[in-house]
Amino acid sequence: MNEFLFLFRGGDMSGSPAEMQQRMEKWFAWARELTEKGHLKRPGQPLEPTGKLVQGKQKVVVDGPFAEAKDLIGGYMVLEAEDLAHAVELSKGCPVFDGGGAVEVRPILKLSR
Repeated sequence: MNEFLFLFRGGDMSGSPAEMQQRMEKWFAWARELTEKGHLKRPGQPLEPTGKLVQGKQKVVVDGPFAEAKDLIGGYMVLEAEDLAHAVELSKGCPVFDGGGAVEVRPILKLSR
């Protein structure tokens, strides 16, 4: 099995408290299913919408992140899958799609020590 990082981008986060609760229940159900099938290695966490960006040789620090709302990374998780195609299939159950968001699926490079 290989490890993959799922980065959750965008998605509509508005709505009533009841709608937000329904959305969270879908996320928990999806994570529970991935866990039961042995794919969820680390559940990750949602990310705050604020932060800093450090860039360039001078290591300039500015407020960030600077991205369009649809591209902001809202959270992540680490999964195990047979290969990239399998990881992509697993991502298709993600509730972020209900709000127009996206999942970036990235293989985690294995480094030899």
